[in-house]
Amino acid sequence: MARARQMRRQARTIRRYGYQPMIVMNGDGQLPDVIATLIGRGLWRYRSELAPIYLATTLASAGTVLHFTHPQWWPYLLVAGTFAAWLLALFGEHAGLALRAERLYAAVVAMSAGSWLAAVTALGITFWPLAPLLLGGGLMLALPWWVHRRRCAKVRVNRQLDAWPDIAQAIGLAGSHVQSAVVDVWGWRARFALARGQTIQDVIGKIPAIESALGTFRGAVRVHPTRDDKANRFELRVLDTDPHADAIPWPGPSVSSITEPIDLGPFEDATSARVLLLRRHGLLGGVAGSGKSGGINVLIGNLTACPDVVIWAIDLKLGMELQPWVSCIDRLATTPEQARALLRDAVAVLEARAAWLASRGVRVWEPTSALPALVIVIDEYAELADDAPDSARDTDSIARRGRAVAVTLIAATQRPTQKAMGKGAVRSQMDVRVSFRVRERRDVDLILGQGMLDVGWHAQRLNAPGKFLLSAPEHDIPRRARAYLLIDEAVASTVHKHVDIRPTLDEISQTAIEEAQAGIRLHTADEQEQSLAAEGDEACESPEAILWALLSGAPEEGIPVSHLIKATNMSRPWVYQRLRDLSDGGRVTQVSRGRWRSTADDSQ
Repeated sequence: MARARQMRRQARTIRRYGYQPMIVMNGDGQLPDVIATLIGRGLWRYRSELAPIYLATTLASAGTVLHFTHPQWWPYLLVAGTFAAWLLALFGEHAGLALRAERLYAAVVAMSAGSWLAAVTALGITFWPLAPLLLGGGLMLALPWWVHRRRCAKVRVNRQLDAWPDIAQAIGLAGSHVQSAVVDVWGWRARFALARGQTIQDVIGKIPAIESALGTFRGAVRVHPTRDDKANRFELRVLDTDPHADAIPWPGPSVSSITEPIDLGPFEDATSARVLLLRRHGLLGGVAGSGKSGGINVLIGNLTACPDVVIWAIDLKLGMELQPWVSCIDRLATTPEQARALLRDAVAVLEARAAWLASRGVRVWEPTSALPALVIVIDEYAELADDAPDSARDTDSIARRGRAVAVTLIAATQRPTQKAMGKGAVRSQMDVRVSFRVRERRDVDLILGQGMLDVGWHAQRLNAPGKFLLSAPEHDIPRRARAYLLIDEAVASTVHKHVDIRPTLDEISQTAIEEAQAGIRLHTADEQEQSLAAEGDEACESPEAILWALLSGAPEEGIPVSHLIKATNMSRPWVYQRLRDLSDGGRVTQVSRGRWRSTADDSQ
């Protein structure tokens, strides 16, 4: 038994250190080699804590040698120390010094070390007060190093990884080994190589055992494939604390153009979940209360800061979710009839843009403030499919043909089944997928795509509102993120800030909408004439007459444009054009944003 225990200890030592120390006893029964080996191991094991002492010893030794051999080198050493300090201060982030304070500290250490070495080389270490300066200054510069959080975390992680061979043996992954490790803001991640015959699926099944072996909290371990997609590699992500435990306030818009990727929220490694929406349709899915509406708010908040995009929206919950953004939304549909009209006009826009591009030999529509992109946001898409099933043809056309002409569709729904998505090609055209928490495992594949659950996209494990998984061409690895939270005050502030920069549709698109509506009216002219005849002379009033009657009878605070649109049954561009014509003639005035009335003299 004793022999077996000794062999097991030797095997563990070989796995951990790569060799078995030789034990030699002298005649007195002492173990000098064992003591030397233990000292050597201690110096290596605590190399991070002892680094300032190692540096001071190296400087003292090098300075003494250079003083007796090349004392004339001191100017070059001073210049080298200064140059190294500037390099670290300016480009230290490329050497792993992510924070400005870390780069400044490294620059101070380099400058101090270079200056002291130059002085010792010229004057000798016995020159007063060089030796006390090394001790005192070294101690002062060592304190930040000893208490630095990331250094302490890295030491702890390295010691955990030193024990990985034993952990792998215990959990059934014997033969796997660590290749590299990096400590970040909220934890650490490491790249591992698997033994022959092991796959990442084996590792995913061992996640609870890995959490137990590393002593983490439940749910702290993530397992991802490596970016090179090698079957015998995987990346282990371990959190010290859950960075998404609490809601994260929205910091404000991350873009100023639709051509830039939008920041939806931070990943667990503190990087931003940025995704480009230009020429891409998007799908947001998840159960009720999972954070879809919050994700929509983040998108709209960023889009309102872009003067090269016009926002249309459909909210069949009577505008309950998107009404706060109405001042920045060019067109908001809250009823099935309005939704059908909006989508029909969107098809007319993309067809007119396609014809305009073809006539000029251009392949894509490049968004500008004069020629803005069009983004259509649909909250609870399933409601649209139920209440306006005849609109499925238009959404399908937008999804298939909107890419080149910068007409983008963003849809949010709980379960994007084929029935809920209108039985068309809409879901298959969604290139950006955002999955919030789902209740059933099969819903992961419905939102993110077939087979995503089997390769690690476990949206059913998201445990708080706002947490999501992002699948896009630039995001092909399952990484958890949390959407920013926009409170009502933030929405109101954003609307007030961006309302004056919101663009209107270009002349090509506006003309297409008016022609499409004129065509519909012409197509139903006979039915309208019969209806007007039955309703009497009052119903025969033209839209212009109705508009003028409403403006003439408007109160001092004016009448909202939305009321004018509803009363005249005309489009927003039509109403605004008539208002501009009347305003140029001095017959009407704008009381405040979105409110108009006739001038006092003209109404009399």
